[in-house]
Amino acid sequence: MENKKQDTASALKDIISHAKEYGFVFPSSEIYDGLQAVYDYGQNGVELKNNLKMVWWKAMTMLHDNVVGIDASIFMHPLTWKASGHVDSFNDPMIDNKDSKKRYRADTLLEERAAQYEAEGKADVGKSLLQKMAKALDAGDLEAVRQIIIDENITCPVSNTANWTEVRQFNLMFSTQVGAVSEDASLIYLRPETAQGIFVNFLNVQKTGRMKVPFGIAQIGKAFRNEIVARNFIFRMREFEQMEMQFFVRPGTEMDWYATWKEVRMKFHQAIGLPASKLKFHDHEKLAHYANAAVDIEYEFPFGFKEMEGIHSRTDFDLKAHQDLSRKKQQYFDPEINENYIPYVVETSVGADRLFLAILCNAYSEEIVGEGDQQKQRIYLNLHPAIAPIKVAVLPLVKKDGLAEKAQEINRSLKFAFNTTYDEGGAIGKRYTRQDLIGTPYCVVIDYQTMEDNTVTVRDRNTMSQERISIADLKEKLGYAVSMERIFEKLLV
Repeated sequence: MENKKQDTASALKDIISHAKEYGFVFPSSEIYDGLQAVYDYGQNGVELKNNLKMVWWKAMTMLHDNVVGIDASIFMHPLTWKASGHVDSFNDPMIDNKDSKKRYRADTLLEERAAQYEAEGKADVGKSLLQKMAKALDAGDLEAVRQIIIDENITCPVSNTANWTEVRQFNLMFSTQVGAVSEDASLIYLRPETAQGIFVNFLNVQKTGRMKVPFGIAQIGKAFRNEIVARNFIFRMREFEQMEMQFFVRPGTEMDWYATWKEVRMKFHQAIGLPASKLKFHDHEKLAHYANAAVDIEYEFPFGFKEMEGIHSRTDFDLKAHQDLSRKKQQYFDPEINENYIPYVVETSVGADRLFLAILCNAYSEEIVGEGDQQKQRIYLNLHPAIAPIKVAVLPLVKKDGLAEKAQEINRSLKFAFNTTYDEGGAIGKRYTRQDLIGTPYCVVIDYQTMEDNTVTVRDRNTMSQERISIADLKEKLGYAVSMERIFEKLLV
């Protein structure tokens, strides 16, 4: 068995093709030629994504006694976004190439050049470039940002020219109206992040749950951003899902908790199957207006190391801003120190879609199997069994002689414990291949020996090895192998 190395330029294209062909991700509204940067999750994709959301949710709320969850509305009072700074400051610096008519994020162009320097062993040059960019953006000097792009001789990848327009700011929030009569309608926004739903419910949760600082509030939900430049498949979309946790702490302790959550979150990604060699921390050179520290957990996608999760020390910015605008106190009385204060916040925010893409990219495996003239390419998804869309495929060797009926009986006995599928069509080798392509970790084969001694063959997806197991032991052994407990055990070490 020989692993086949993939060309990185074609790797993403192969993954996109695989995702569509095997029911993971479809272009939205494809029969009408699609909608840019919007995607639908297919029958296997929704199972994988739901599993990722579930393992994140349980890792947050079940493994931490001081973290609870909520589900806030997408629509919020428009003053929410005034207080958060999104109305005034939620902008991306955009630049157009006059020859190709293509639009780019100016900061992304410079970040990519810095990454190129780092890859060439010139990390100091790249860091200096990012610092220069951050200084210009902090000062609101968009002409300086444009000049840095020109000085770096950055060209448009389509036209290969440096014929750039000025840099302009674009607000990313989608707006709509609420109200039965258009004349009376009020302007509201589709939320650009889920965090504010947590902040405005801080006291509701704290009081009803009798929560003591430090404590966290977790949430999974849709967010919307009018991305001018959306690319790299589901990495950057206009409608996406966030998994966020806001952890409320006593002022002065936030940096200790920031360091703690950095390590907790990195351990999580490794526990669900992402290798340490493809993960790294990236400290922010330019901090958001609400933060005093920020770091990204980056994954090495086929298009390079990119942000998958952000950990931010948000200070007391959000609660204080909501207190000032709403004129309703957002304070906590701390009995240990006999003081009222506005808590500081440490945030962990991971994109469910980006995590999905990282898992899919990491799982996509090609190898050469067989010897001599019998060699052939094998493709399979090396997904952690706990997050695989289907855990077990039940396959009768043939449809006759009672094997199919026995297989259906076994399938019924397993399907209430975990997600199974039943397949009796075609040669057994082709059925193995179908399951490999969607990442099913185990295939249970019912053959003639089953009818004699009530044992079945269990095939392992990765190794293709087979083991004979008693039907009576099947649910317990497979249940252990595919349980999320396997992930949680690693997190508690």
